[in-house]
Amino acid sequence: MGTVVEQRVGERAPTGRRGGFRADIQALRAVAVLAVVLNHLWPQWLTGGYVGVDVFFVISGYLISSHLSREITGTGRVRLGRFYARRVRRLLPAAFLVLGVSLVAAYYLLPYPRWEATAQEAFASALYFENWLLAANSVDYSAFNSVASLVQHYWSLSVEEQFYLVWPLLLLLLFKLRGRRAQLIGIAVVGVASLGYSVYLTEVSPNEAYFVTPVRVWEFALGALIALAGGRLGLPRITAALAAFAGFALIIGTAVLYGHDTPFPGYLALGPTVGTALVIVAGNGRDRQWHSPVTGSAPVQFLGNVSYSLYLWHWPLIMLAPFVLGVTDLDVPTLLGVFAVAVVLAYLSKVLVEDRGMSWGRLTRSSGLTFTAMVAGLVVVAVAAGLLNWTYGRHVTQAEREMAAQRASLCHGAGALDPANGCQDPLGPAKIVEMGPANQYYKTPDECEQLDEYAAGDTKTTSICDFSRGAASPRTVWLVGDSHAQQWQGALFELARENRWVLKLGYLGACPFADIDYVGYRTRAPEGSTGACMDWTERMVDVIAADEPDIVAVSFFAREEFADDGSDRGQLDQYRDGLEPYWRTWTEAGARVVVLADPPYNSKVRDRDCVTLNPTDPLACAVDRDTAHPPDPLTEVARTTDGVTLVDLSDHFCDADRCYAVVGNVAVYYDGDHLNLEFVRSLTPLLARAFTG
Repeated sequence: MGTVVEQRVGERAPTGRRGGFRADIQALRAVAVLAVVLNHLWPQWLTGGYVGVDVFFVISGYLISSHLSREITGTGRVRLGRFYARRVRRLLPAAFLVLGVSLVAAYYLLPYPRWEATAQEAFASALYFENWLLAANSVDYSAFNSVASLVQHYWSLSVEEQFYLVWPLLLLLLFKLRGRRAQLIGIAVVGVASLGYSVYLTEVSPNEAYFVTPVRVWEFALGALIALAGGRLGLPRITAALAAFAGFALIIGTAVLYGHDTPFPGYLALGPTVGTALVIVAGNGRDRQWHSPVTGSAPVQFLGNVSYSLYLWHWPLIMLAPFVLGVTDLDVPTLLGVFAVAVVLAYLSKVLVEDRGMSWGRLTRSSGLTFTAMVAGLVVVAVAAGLLNWTYGRHVTQAEREMAAQRASLCHGAGALDPANGCQDPLGPAKIVEMGPANQYYKTPDECEQLDEYAAGDTKTTSICDFSRGAASPRTVWLVGDSHAQQWQGALFELARENRWVLKLGYLGACPFADIDYVGYRTRAPEGSTGACMDWTERMVDVIAADEPDIVAVSFFAREEFADDGSDRGQLDQYRDGLEPYWRTWTEAGARVVVLADPPYNSKVRDRDCVTLNPTDPLACAVDRDTAHPPDPLTEVARTTDGVTLVDLSDHFCDADRCYAVVGNVAVYYDGDHLNLEFVRSLTPLLARAFTG
C-alpha cells in the first residue's frame, strides 16, 4: 500500500532534514508491505502481519501533513484542485488497472458465485468506500463465512482516501484560527477522540471496528503531529539510535506476536503505530543511522519503492492461484512463485503506470484533464463491474432451473446413500459445484416475517413463518440455535408448508442454546463479549415455553462453542448440565424436543473449495469419518436424555469409513461451515419421520 506523497530524490524534506529523500521511511514502507504480504501468504507463520497497514497510515499522516503544512505556512492557503489532482495521478492509474484486471480474471477464473462480491467491491473500491461496505457486511452473520473477494484489500486505500479528502480542510481551518499551535492542539484532540472510539468499538463490535474510518484517524493524526512538531523532535544520536531500535522492535514484534484473535485495532494498535513514530522521529535530521546498511540497501529500498503496486497486486494473485493451478493447498514453492510474480507486476506497474501517471505532461499541466481522466476510469470500472454482476444474475437463474429439474430422482442428494434406492453411482460428481444464491441455507420464503422483539442488542433474532393458511388450530414448531440450526430450515419450510404449521425461528450466530458459561466460538472471546448470547438464550427459553409449542427443534455448533465454568470438567459434562434444564422446561410445557445432530466438518478437514477444484473427482474430497465427524457434546447429551428425540443423519453424509463432500450428485456444503440448501431439501423425507411421525 502506498502513501499519497511520493518522496523522490531532490524533493525538499518533509520536516527535520535538509535532504529530500528519507531512506528510513522508504524502509518502513518495505517493512509494512512485506508484513502484509507475508501475512496473506503464510497467515499461520506471520500471524500479526496486518499491522503493516497501520504503519502505512502513520507514514501517510506524516508525509501529507508535512506537505500541507509547508504550503499553508508559506501561502496561507491550500490549492485544493492541484492537491487532489496530484493524488489522482499518484494513486488511481495503478488502482484502476488492478481493479480492471481483477474483474476480467474473476469472469474467466473464479466460480460464478464469487462474481457478485467482486463486482460490488470493485465498484466500491473505485469510489473509495469499500471499507464501509465491508464494515456493513462484517455485522451480517450470514456473511461471516463468505470468501474474500479479489479486491477486499482495497479497504485500507479507501480509509486513506477518505482521510486525504478531509485532512487539508481541517489543517487549513485550524491554521486560520490560531496558526501552528491550533493545528497541534486540534490534531491532538482529534487523535485522542479517535483512539478512544477505536478502543470502544473494538470492544463492542470488533469486526466492524477493523474497517471503519473513525477508528483509524488517530493513526494518521500521530504521523501529523510528528510532521507539525518538525525539528523540535530532534533527538541526540544515542537516544535516536535507541528510539529507532525500539520502533523497529515494536513493529516486528507485534507482527510476530499478534494473531487472528487479537482484539484489533483498539489500544493494541499503539504498538506498531508508536513504533513507526519512533523510527520517523529518530531519523529527523540524520542521513545515516545504525540500521542504514540494512534499511538503505538496494533490496529494501526497491521493496519500499514498489510497495503501493505490490500491495495492489499480491492479494488477487493469492486468491486466483488455486483456480489457475487447480490445487486446494498451495505449498511453499508455489507461494514463493506467487510472491515473485507479484513483485514483477509491481515493478512493471511502478515504472509503466505509476511513474508515467505522475509525469505525463498533459495531466500534470491540467487539473481539469486529470479529473476528466479519473471520471473516465471510474466509468470503465463501473461498466465492467455492472457487466460482471449482470452475467452473475443470468448464471443464478440457470442454476435454479437445473436444480429444480433434478429433484424428482430418488438418487438426488441424500437418498443416494440409502441402499433401498439402488443408486448406481451415489458418490459421483456434483451436477452443480458452484454454490450460488439458489444454495443459500439462510434464504427465507415470503411467509416469514422478522420480529423486532427478542433482539440480542442490535441483532434481530426471531421470525414467524405462517404456513397455516387459516387453519383453526395449526401446530406450532420452533427451530432455535445458531446458524447450524438455520441450515436445517430449508427442509422445515417444506414440512411446514405441507403440514400447515406455524414455524417460528430463533437464531443468534455463534451462540450455543444452553445454560453454560460460554467463553467463545472456536477460541476464547474477549471477557464480557459472550454476555449477550447467554442473556438471549436465558430469555428465549421462557418465551418458547410460554408459547406452548408442539415441537421445539434445536441445533448449534457445540463442537466449536466452548464452555468453561472453571471446574476443569469436560465439555460433555458442562453441556449436559446446561442443556437438560432447558429441554425439561420445554417438555414440561407440553413440547416435544427434537435435537438435530450437527453434520460432519467441512473446511476444518478439507479445503472449502475442494469440490469446485475437483469437479470430476469428488472422492478427492473424502475424509476419514473419525476425523470429519468427531464426538459432539450436543448429540451425546441428546442421545442419553430421556424424552428427547435425536435426529442423527450422519449415515447420509458418511459411510462406515469416510465422509463425503458430494452425495447423490449434490454438493453437501454451501460454505466452510454450513450445508447446501439443495442437500438439506433432499433430507426432508428423513426429517419428516421425526417431525410428523
